[in-house]
Amino acid sequence: MNKVFLNLGRQPLANSFLKNVGKNALQNEIFYNLKICFNIKNYLVSIVKPVNPKKQYTDKYAHRASESRTMRSAFKKVAKKLFKRFKPKKIMEIGSNDGVFLKNFDKKSVVAVEPCKNLARLTKKLFETYAEFWNLKLAKKLLKKKGEIDLIFSANTISHIPNLKETFKGIYNILSRDGVLVIEDPSLLKVLQNNSYDQFYDEHVYVFSSISVNNIIQEYGLRLFDIEHLSTHGGSNRYFICKKNGKHKKSLRLKKAIKNEKSYKLHKIQSYLKFSKRVNSSRKNLFNLIKRLKKNNKKIISYGATYKSTTVFNYCGLNSKLIDYVTDTTLNKQGKYTPGTHIKIISPELGMNNTVDYAFLGAWNFKKEIFKKEKNFLKRGGKFITHVPKVMALSK
Repeated sequence: MNKVFLNLGRQPLANSFLKNVGKNALQNEIFYNLKICFNIKNYLVSIVKPVNPKKQYTDKYAHRASESRTMRSAFKKVAKKLFKRFKPKKIMEIGSNDGVFLKNFDKKSVVAVEPCKNLARLTKKLFETYAEFWNLKLAKKLLKKKGEIDLIFSANTISHIPNLKETFKGIYNILSRDGVLVIEDPSLLKVLQNNSYDQFYDEHVYVFSSISVNNIIQEYGLRLFDIEHLSTHGGSNRYFICKKNGKHKKSLRLKKAIKNEKSYKLHKIQSYLKFSKRVNSSRKNLFNLIKRLKKNNKKIISYGATYKSTTVFNYCGLNSKLIDYVTDTTLNKQGKYTPGTHIKIISPELGMNNTVDYAFLGAWNFKKEIFKKEKNFLKRGGKFITHVPKVMALSK
């Protein structure tokens, strides 16, 4: 049974950056109601009514994982680590993006699954790629063609797929007897601790906890045996999953993680209702801070045209009257406009000039990387604004 605990209002698709803000473009913009619920039986947190994935993952999908130095390094490290630990002969990635993870393996041993055709075109030049949505039908097709897979990796993708039944049935179908499924997704515990409500947007159908993953996968002949806590995306979990009769033993750190989540009461609706109140306060505080600074003739921009900032801007009512423009390093976002709020996106080279007083941290999860890169902005007295874990201006 699902109980709604948070309403983030009318939201656009987080990936729908507009080429222009003409009448036709605005008429075709897709919006949905972003309500979040908690399942009191399996403890899963999810969007009440997910958006159709075919509207989200198109041949115009903007995100390129390889464009972040942090993510390139993280995927290289995990690839090396997983190969050393499990010694897989066949490797598959669900949601391979631009191949940032699979590039670290022998191309003959890997299979990529990526529904966004523009991204699939990039990786087809490097290794075998299927430009399809992951489901049981595709799993059966691949099993027939490639045989069982020893390591299935999926970073920030499983939480994007509305149909978990199809997802895990397909994985069980193709996974070898002692094979391992490794998934990385934002940590629900960190979301509550950081008050990072911007982890909720159309692509994040679910935000997982170890207790919810543990409950869900059991229905499909799988079990959770290990976990790692990561700093990526503001706090993520790496879940290690195998078949119920697989050889892998349950780790002490998994037992500790489950105990920790229960001590924080992630299995109780009351925790989410309290979170909802904190989120509402955060919205008011952020809007009031930016409005006050604007009245004092301060120039405010945003750093990072992120999916997270789409949620924040639309929920808090931050538009081009309050935010002058957004800077972003992603080339195919530059020159476009933010979803819903229609703020112009330009390059950091152009945008981070001496006229800027404050920059909202749209990419707060890359704070260290940004502060290092923009040390001159901070030296001359510029400040970053964040809403995580609370609304404040930062100078270091």
